[in-house]
Amino acid sequence: MKLRPGNLILALLLPVFAVGVVPLSRAADLTADQVREVLARADRERPANLTGKDLSDLDLSSIDFKHADLSGANLFGTRLVSSNLAGAKLARANLNGAWLMGTNFAGADLSDSSMLSLVILGGPVKEKPNFAGANLSGVRMIADLPGADLHAANLSGAKLGVDIKNQGMGQMRTDLSGANLAGADLHDADMNRSLMMFADLKGANLRGANFFRVTLAGADLSGADIAGADFTEADLEGTVLRGVKGIEAAKGMDKATNRDKAVR
Repeated sequence: MKLRPGNLILALLLPVFAVGVVPLSRAADLTADQVREVLARADRERPANLTGKDLSDLDLSSIDFKHADLSGANLFGTRLVSSNLAGAKLARANLNGAWLMGTNFAGADLSDSSMLSLVILGGPVKEKPNFAGANLSGVRMIADLPGADLHAANLSGAKLGVDIKNQGMGQMRTDLSGANLAGADLHDADMNRSLMMFADLKGANLRGANFFRVTLAGADLSGADIAGADFTEADLEGTVLRGVKGIEAAKGMDKATNRDKAVR
């Protein structure tokens, strides 16, 4: 059948629509000035309610969010440089592509949020975001966070590892080299292929965590609970395993690399 010009164009477009087209971005629900006005009227006893708001691509840097409720908010590409989100509620929020240099998330609820392609480097602010004591349970995160503070954070069920099915643009991995994860809860977390050289994991709950091919060289796991954790092909050169709990129930230790160079 011979296609007419109009039908030919439609035939060419149909496969595009079939696989899905990203819609044109719409304007955020509020402007940056309006967000500041909402926060100016709030305080820590009566926090601002920004649940489900689209705040994408706004510049909200150097703002005190005063424990605001941003549950389910869209913060895609939002600039939060040096902002204070300590104690804020960000459960199920979309933080993909957000600028987080120097952002304070201490004690914040980031459970089940999405934090992919974060902007951590660049510009005058050199500090990493602070996640001390934050609830990151179930979070999906790929980020460069060497030296970051995540002590006592809840990362249970978090997905920080490589997603092999979605690596068309090259393998992306989370870098937690030298990060402070002392006392953190990583039970059932997926850390596969992450970089965790010299990370502080003292006293951490690592039960059932996936450390497949994780670089743990020089990391300190003193006193950590590793029962059920999978260390298959993990690099344990210089890894401190003194006083670890549940080592007899750990998986893949016989398949870990440089296991003979671990410090016991």
